[in-house]
Amino acid sequence: MITLSENFRALFYTPFYAAHATGAYEREGVDVEFRLSSDPSRTAAALRSGDVEVMWGGPLRVLLTHDADPASDVVCFCDVVARDPFFVIGREPRPNFRPADLPPVLLGTVSEVPTPWLCLQDDIRRDGIDPASIKRVTNLTMAENVAALRDGRVDAVQVFQPYAEDLLASGDGHLWYAAADRGLTAYTTLVTRRSVLDRKRDELLRMVRAMARTLRWIRATPGAEIQRALSSYFPNVPAEIYAAAIDRYRALELYGPDPMTRREGFDRLAAAMRSGGALHRDIPFEACVDNSLAEQVLAERE
Repeated sequence: MITLSENFRALFYTPFYAAHATGAYEREGVDVEFRLSSDPSRTAAALRSGDVEVMWGGPLRVLLTHDADPASDVVCFCDVVARDPFFVIGREPRPNFRPADLPPVLLGTVSEVPTPWLCLQDDIRRDGIDPASIKRVTNLTMAENVAALRDGRVDAVQVFQPYAEDLLASGDGHLWYAAADRGLTAYTTLVTRRSVLDRKRDELLRMVRAMARTLRWIRATPGAEIQRALSSYFPNVPAEIYAAAIDRYRALELYGPDPMTRREGFDRLAAAMRSGGALHRDIPFEACVDNSLAEQVLAERE
């Protein structure tokens, strides 16, 4: 048996819930015990202490762990969310928006986790603007920022689904920027310790096979059908909003075509962390990523 902890509950993690809901793990012959979590820091600590064997989460936290402890054996081994799931939604239409247009805007940015702003500030910097020039509201949750946008207290907000889809559907917001359009950015993988990978390699291989199966299912399945299969995970999200949100993510190719973590996406994330001051040195790809199981799964399909 493998103990698997969620990171926190989020719609863009749909493939992780789908692997359970569709019976993908059972079909691959691996028993996975799913543990709930609402705090990414506690989840990461539980992995390091051995209380759980696998978690899903951002390579950002793996990079931070290796930055703090070069001897760390925490490693990503199965790519799932290959692009950035966040959006910039504004009160007024901006059909030709680019990150360099943000300085005059009062922007509500994500306060719950660091990755969204680290990636967006890197986009802004690459577009020729100092991110420090952006006027930001940094102390509100995404839900509070959405309310602020609707009330006219901010000009734009940085949110993930279903907040983005709800604003678009209501007409209270307009899509300025889908961060997924920047290209590959290693966002969420399965994460374990190398000692667990060595000890339970066969079971983890079966997990990767199950996730490969699930990623194919996500890519081939309309959002409405995905919503019906996973509605119990998000009982408060209206069915039509959930379906449209997943279809938007599918169109943006948010989810990887297979479990391989691409160096291009890893490097883009690491560069954003360096430019944002979160990472203090270059961490080798090989220290943080083990693609051997994903490579074996891909070889089996040839």
